[in-house]
Order: sequence, then structure tokens, then C-alpha cells
Amino acid sequence: MKDLERICKIAVVQASPVLFDKEACLQKALRLAGEAADQGSQLVVFPELFIPGYPYGMTFGFVVGARQEPGRLDWKRYYDNSVVVPGPETQQLGALARERGIYLSIGVSERDTETGTLYNTNLIFTPEGELASVHRKLKPTGSERVVWGDANKGYFPVVDTPWGVMGSLICWESYMPLARVALYEKGLTIYLSPNTNYNPEWQATVQHIALEGKCYFINCDMFFTRADYPQDLHCPEELAKLPEIVCRGGSCIVDPYGHYVVEPVWDREEILYADLEMEKTAMSRMELDVCGHYARPDVLRLSVQEA
Repeated sequence: MKDLERICKIAVVQASPVLFDKEACLQKALRLAGEAADQGSQLVVFPELFIPGYPYGMTFGFVVGARQEPGRLDWKRYYDNSVVVPGPETQQLGALARERGIYLSIGVSERDTETGTLYNTNLIFTPEGELASVHRKLKPTGSERVVWGDANKGYFPVVDTPWGVMGSLICWESYMPLARVALYEKGLTIYLSPNTNYNPEWQATVQHIALEGKCYFINCDMFFTRADYPQDLHCPEELAKLPEIVCRGGSCIVDPYGHYVVEPVWDREEILYADLEMEKTAMSRMELDVCGHYARPDVLRLSVQEA
């Protein structure tokens, strides 16, 4: 591990997207990222699919073996509000990162320019405004598969930062042990987890991964309510079944020993601020380094197909 800058000033944005509205989501992201930069943050992290939001509870008219035309109209609306990468939205995000001198991570629904397939994608911009990482979710979870495709590139990209290697796995990708190891093998010190997962069990997972990988685990979730959905969608019966608070948040930051740096925040929008003490990433590996001295490459090896 190379020498690292001692402190990383981070902001984790737990906020509500403007569902199905790409431009409004973008403007909110730019505003909140600017607010975080005003507080001295060097790294600003947004949740999974912040642009144009996570359509929790919607079926888009799919049932096994059939689909309904009104659901196709809602899907097309979501498609229209998904982001082409690179495109006008990434230009504005990159410009903001350059102007404010920050690393910026944000989740988007990406629309492939050639095929039209949608991907659940996380983007990382550098302080120079470069789009340095485009990571598509390897395997959409459950019914997500009727909206987003499996990643066909951008499997395990990482970004070299003054605080070490930074990469992301999106939501339940973190339940894939081999995917975690693929990142660990790159010397990860900051593990970004943009997600929409407020389950209590998830908190045990994030603490375990920080402890296992000897890295900072950045758990960035959304908060949004039933009232945040557009009122003119074609599935009022589905939306009526949702709880008043659809996603409770639970964003937090965990250090390489598995301890909370910032405790989970529930049921509100908030920007979480912290100073990450990067010396801990090396100190914590004294007795456990799962891809170093605590590994047995003569017995266990991982083969990774990069793309």
C-alpha cells in the first residue's frame, strides 16, 4: 500500500430523488454536492439510482409470461429519464466536480446508446472533472431484472485517490463474496456502497465487510416517501399499497475495525459528514489482510474476467 493522505473529508448524501425526473434530480444533486463542498468535503457520495430515482414497488405491468400496455408507458417514461453516459448530465456533474475540486460518486439509471438497454450504474468523477469509473451492476436483484440488464462491461473499476484505491459495489452486489474479493485484490481502502437497502440485517453486513476488507465502508442509501411518486403514473393501485415512508435510509460510515464512524440515520434527508482517518486502513491489516498475508493463494485463487 502506498503512503496515503491522513484524512479524507467525506460527505454521504441521504436524500430523496425527484422520481422519474432526470433534470430535477440532476439539479438537486448539483445543489447538494455544492453544499457538501462548502463544508470542506473532498469526497461526496450519492445513493444508488439517484437519477432518476428507484421505482420501488412498481411492476411496470410485468407478470410471468405477459405484460400490460400501461406499464410499458411508465417504463418508457423511466427510460426517457435515464442517463446516457457520457452525455449532457455527466458533463454537468464533471464540471461541478472540477469547479469544486471534489471526488463525486453518484448512482444513475444508464441508458445504453446503442441497444437502449438500461443499466443500474455508479459513476465516479475526479476533481479534474474526469469520469474515471463507470460501474454497471453485475446482477440486478429479483424483479429489478425487468428494468435493468446485467452488466456487460465495467465490472470492477477502481479509482486511485490520495486516500488509496476507491471502488463501488451497488446494493446487493455486496452479498456476492467473490465480487468483494475482486475489489479487495485491488487494494481497496474506500468501499462505496450506493444502495436502496434499509433492512436491519444490512447493518450487520456493512460492519462485516468493513472488518473483512479492512476498508472504510460508505453506506449511502436514499430516503423517500409514497408522496414522492408522480401522481400520473399508470399504477395507482400499486402505489396505494406502499407505506408512507418507502425507503427509510440508514446511511452510515464504518471504519476498518467494523465500528461506526457515523451511526445510521433513519427517516429523513441528511448529509452525513466525517473525517476518515486513513492510517487505520494499514494499522487494521497487521493481523488480517485477506488478500495479503492472511491469504493462501496456493490453495484458493480467484479468476476475474475484467471488461
